Order: sequence, then C-alpha cells, then structure tokens
Amino acid sequence: MSSLSVAAPLTVLNRPAPRHWGRITLIGAAWAVFVLFLLLPLVIVLSEGLKHGLGTFFNAIFEPDAIAALKLTLIAVGISVPLNLVFGVAAAWCVSKYEFRGKSILVTLIDLPFSVSPVIAGLIYVLLFGAQGALGPWLQDHDIQIVFAVPGIVLATLFVTVPFVARELIPLMQEQGTQEEEAARLLGASGWQMFWHVTVPNIRWGLIYGVVLCTARAMGEFGAVSVVSGHIRGVTNTLPLHVEILYNEYNHVAAFSVASLLLALALIILLLKQWSESRINRQRHSGAEE
Repeated sequence: MSSLSVAAPLTVLNRPAPRHWGRITLIGAAWAVFVLFLLLPLVIVLSEGLKHGLGTFFNAIFEPDAIAALKLTLIAVGISVPLNLVFGVAAAWCVSKYEFRGKSILVTLIDLPFSVSPVIAGLIYVLLFGAQGALGPWLQDHDIQIVFAVPGIVLATLFVTVPFVARELIPLMQEQGTQEEEAARLLGASGWQMFWHVTVPNIRWGLIYGVVLCTARAMGEFGAVSVVSGHIRGVTNTLPLHVEILYNEYNHVAAFSVASLLLALALIILLLKQWSESRINRQRHSGAEE
C-alpha cells in the first residue's frame, strides 16, 4: 500500500502538461492576420517607395505639391484637434458631473460621426455651403468661400473627429466621480481652481490619449475631405488625397513615397498612443490599490 501511495503522486508529477492547442491556434491565427493584413502592406509601401532609390523617394516627398499637402494636413490637424479638445472636455464635464434634461441626446450626438459615413458628412457641407447650397448665395455675396477651400476641409475634419476626446474622457470622469471636486468646493476653491488643480490632473492621461486618437483620425481622413476639397492640386489636397492623385496618374513610386510619410507619422502617433495608454492603466491600478 505504501509503494502505491508513493507511486501515485510520482505518476501525477511526471505526467506531461497538457498542450493548449486552442490557445496556440488562436495566437498563431492572430499573428497570421497581423502579418498578412498589417505588416505585409507596410513592407510593400516602403519597398515600393524606395524602388528607385533614396533620391527619387525624397524628391517625391519634397515636391511642392507634396509639401503643400503636408502643410494643409497639419493646418487641419492644428485647428480641429484643439477645438475638439475644448469641446471634449466641456462635454465630458457636463455628462459626468451634472444631470440635466437632454443628456442622453447630447451623448447620442457626440457618437453621431461614428454612424454617419464621412462621404455623407462632406456632402452635407456641400449642400450647406456650396454655390447651390442653402447658404451659398449669401456666402458668394460676401466673398466667403467654404467649400473647395481650407475652411471646408477644416470643418469636415472637425466633424469626423468630434467623438474621440469626449468618448475617452466621459467614462474616465464618470468612474472618478465627483467627491474630489465637492471636497475642493467645500474648501473654498473656485470653479477654475477646482478644474485646473483637481479635474485636469485626474484626466490628463486620458486627455492625452484622446488627443492622440483625434490627431490620427484627422491626419488620415479621406472621405469627407475628398468631397469638400475639389482636388485642387497644391491648394486643397491633403496628404491622403495627394497619394490618391499620384496613384491614379500611375506615378506609383511617388504615391508610395508620400504614403511612407503618412506611415511615419502614423507610427509616431502609435507610439504616443501606447505610452498614454500605459499611463492610463498605471493610474487606474494605483487608484484601485488606494
């Protein structure tokens, strides 16, 4: 009996661990999708852009129309992101800190750009501000051009990027509650003091994360901007539209070279996104431990 009792645990200990074939299969499938649909296209973009050497690559990037497209992209980002930052913080503050009539409608409107096609959004701006639109005659009388100009591109970019900052901050501020703000108010803090010294430190990493997502969306926007831009070369083309024009002209090397520039900007934003996301997770873990 003693030999059997000793042998049984030994048999259990010497038994090989079961192989988790399901987990291995899922991990392998995930990596296969990543390589096939993400990594391989990136490699193709870089290889095609460098197909004729670094000289042709940099000539395509520093060509005047490409520089103009880059400047317009940065202008659209530089205007739309700060405006969405202000709107996102204000909307998240209202939704998370107060109860008011129409709150659910406000949340629904914030999510509206997620459900409306960007092309439809651009068409709406054309119907409003175009020459034959509702406000077109008045704009023409006052020599104001919205569509097929920089203001239309900024408006289209602003519309498609509205939700990102707000949707990142709303759940974060709801999770934090209102206790700290109420304590600051009881201690005599004013509204601005309460905002800058209590609210902003608590939401700063979520705010940065939302701004990063908003910037990425603004830089890569194509549909809405394509409708309102008019594709005026060197004037109303952003980087994605410039890539499309080059590709349609069968100038594939230049198209992939400019696309490589967009790829580099996207990788920088991806690194910022990962950094801000890690900071958010660290803040949540530290809050949970407290």
